Amino acid sequence: MFAYVLNNIFQYFIPAGTAFEIDGVQYPANWLNLSTPEQKAALGIVDVVYGTYPNDTYYWVSQDSPVYADGVVTVNYTATPKDLATCQANAVSAINAAAYSQLQPTDWLVIRSTESGGVYPVPATWNTWRQQIRTQASNAAAAINACTTVDELAALPPIQWIAQPTTLPAEVAPTTVTP
Repeated sequence: MFAYVLNNIFQYFIPAGTAFEIDGVQYPANWLNLSTPEQKAALGIVDVVYGTYPNDTYYWVSQDSPVYADGVVTVNYTATPKDLATCQANAVSAINAAAYSQLQPTDWLVIRSTESGGVYPVPATWNTWRQQIRTQASNAAAAINACTTVDELAALPPIQWIAQPTTLPAEVAPTTVTP
């Protein structure tokens, strides 16, 4: 992205790959890609630098007016925190949905074990893993609900879910049933 600056005042943006006009002269869409920095500077065309975009999950984000200084147009953002309780409820819901999506493909192990009366027990490694996923989700929900500001909530690290066991559940043989 580029900007046209006249008399040290930002005028307008010029997206790369777009034809534009300055002082009645038409420039083709590829001119910015083919021109040298000196040619751009001679016309008053400068680079645009964008600030860090806030997480719009937790903030209402608005773009500030572009500012020209030191040969660059800078665009920053204003972040207004959203309602904490709503953000917390949404975050907990997202964590629970993620945990569900982790566990759901292996629910059949539990169902098979229950319906077979234990003939096909859930392997211990899979039971442990499933409990670890539930614990991770519970701990994350507790951390989310402990936040007192939106900034604290936004700063929480994402969950690094524990990897599934390497032994496939389908490889588990039934236990021997004595009559």
